[in-house]
Amino acid sequence: MSALTLETATIITNQALAAGRAISAAPLTIAVLDAGGHLITLLREDGASMLRPQIAIGKAWGAVALGKASRLIANDAQQRPSFISAVNTLAQGNLIPAPGGVLIRNAENTVIGAIGISGDTSDIDEQCAVKGVLAVGLVADAG
Repeated sequence: MSALTLETATIITNQALAAGRAISAAPLTIAVLDAGGHLITLLREDGASMLRPQIAIGKAWGAVALGKASRLIANDAQQRPSFISAVNTLAQGNLIPAPGGVLIRNAENTVIGAIGISGDTSDIDEQCAVKGVLAVGLVADAG
C-alpha cells in the first residue's frame, strides 16, 4: 500500500474506537491523516469534549510534519522547549506535543499517514491508536 485509502482509514478508526471501548476509555476522538497531513477520517465519540477534534488532529499532524510520533515530540518539548515552541509557531499552533499521535507506515517502512487520538490519558490514546493501525496489517510507529 502506497497511500492510505478512505476504506483503510475508516477501519483503523473503528478498530481504535473498539480498543477504547474494550478498556472503558473515556470518550475518544480519532483523526486519521494522509502523508500530506490532510484529514481522511474524524470520529468524535458522544461525550468527547469540545477541543478533542483539534487535539487529535494536532497530534497526528505533528507526527506527519516532523516525521516522528507525538511521544517523541513531547520528549523534545521537555528537552528543547524553545525549539518545539518555534516549530509550533511555524505550525500556527497546530502541533500538539503529547503522546497519542502515531505514524502509519506500510511494509516498506514508508510513512503513509498518521493517527491521532485524544480523550483519555495520552498513554491510553496512544495504545488505542497503535491497536487501530495494527488491525489492518500496517506498521504503527509510536516512537
